[in-house]
Amino acid sequence: MLPSLTTLCVFCGSNPGRTSEYLDYVEDLATQLAESGIRIVYGGAKVGTMGALADAALRAGGEVIGVIPSHQVGDEIAHTGLTELHVVDSMHDRKARMSQLADGFVALPGGLGTLEEFAEIVTWAQLGIHSKPTGLLNTSGYYDSFLAFLDHAVGEHFLRPEDRNLVLAANSVRELLDKMWAWSPAVDQRWRSVNESTERSGGVSRP
Repeated sequence: MLPSLTTLCVFCGSNPGRTSEYLDYVEDLATQLAESGIRIVYGGAKVGTMGALADAALRAGGEVIGVIPSHQVGDEIAHTGLTELHVVDSMHDRKARMSQLADGFVALPGGLGTLEEFAEIVTWAQLGIHSKPTGLLNTSGYYDSFLAFLDHAVGEHFLRPEDRNLVLAANSVRELLDKMWAWSPAVDQRWRSVNESTERSGGVSRP
C-alpha cells in the first residue's frame, strides 16, 4: 500500500468527447480528489476535458497545478485561474515536471497526446525509473481495446505479465482510486526478458 498519495497527475484531452458522460466522469474524479485533499497536476489548459477537470476541482475547493509549454501559452489556451501554473520550454519538460510533482498518474479518455503521455509514464515504471501507480479511467469501456491489446502483447511475448499489471484500470472513479491506494510497487522492478518473466509468473494476473 502506498504511504501517501497527495498529488495526482491526470492526463486528459483538449476535446470534450462525443457525449456528456465523459465530462461527468471528469467532474466526478475532480470532485473526489478535491474532497480527499489530493492536489491535481495536469496539462494546464482551459479547453476540453483538461479545462473541465481544473474547473470542477477548483469549484470543490481543491488545488490544481498546471504545467504547460510556453508555445501553448502563446496560443491562449492556458488556464489562468489555477492554484499554480508552471510554464516550461517544451513538451518533454512538461512531462518531466508533472512526473516530479505527482505521486501517481491517471489517464482519462483522450487522443494521441493522452495515450503517449500514459504510455511513457508506464514505461518509466517498467524500467524502474519511478515506483508510482498508473491507472486508466475506463469511461464507458473507452480503453477496452487498448487493454485487450496489452493482453495480446503479453500473449505474443512482447510484454511481461508483471509489466501489464502496472496498468490499473476501472470503470468507476471510486474503484480506480481504491486500486491506486492499495497498489504496492514491485520489490525489484527492472528490465527482464519476456521469456524469463513468463516462466516465473505463469501468465497474466490482472490487478
